[in-house]
Amino acid sequence: MPKIVDHDQRRVELVSATWRIIARDGIEGATMREIAAEAGFSNGALKPYFSSKEDLLTFAFAHVFRETNQRIAIATEGKSGLAALRVFCHEVLPLDDEKVSEARIVISFWQRALNHPDKAALHGQSMAQWSRSILEYLTIARTRGEAGTSIADEDFVGLLMNMLLGAQISAALSPAGCSPPQLISQLDGLLGLIREPTSDITLVSP
Repeated sequence: MPKIVDHDQRRVELVSATWRIIARDGIEGATMREIAAEAGFSNGALKPYFSSKEDLLTFAFAHVFRETNQRIAIATEGKSGLAALRVFCHEVLPLDDEKVSEARIVISFWQRALNHPDKAALHGQSMAQWSRSILEYLTIARTRGEAGTSIADEDFVGLLMNMLLGAQISAALSPAGCSPPQLISQLDGLLGLIREPTSDITLVSP
């Protein structure tokens, strides 16, 4: 009886192998041959799933984004306003080894997106989704009196997105200068810019 192959699982295995290689050897070391060997497949076995390294990197970025969003959905369940916003940020910030590896994948994808319009469009769509989520949390916080109006919504969304993406770059390139406690302190300082002085909300660490 022929073996039934779970194609979705096989793609995830290849993405996981790609993550490990990039974290260990950088993007240039992630050749199709090395990825296949890392995943325990023959080189030709990759063709039915990814026709090129570029296709694999695109899938890897989309998979990272999906995985992060799944963590966000679980972590923010039952939360709203500033508390949900803080938890959202904790799931994006490179606060552990897994999230640092994700940052390396993302940075590699950014490099490719500079010269590939389709990849740039995928990145733009992903960041727009995160920006909308931040704006939703912020809107709820304002209606509940947790956040003031000293900074316009659009400006604060931009500030926070720049902080999150900048932290990913720093974690990959200069990890000594952005430890988890430092990143959390910086995040809390940024969130403090919009909190109402009279707000009695407590931002509990997730």
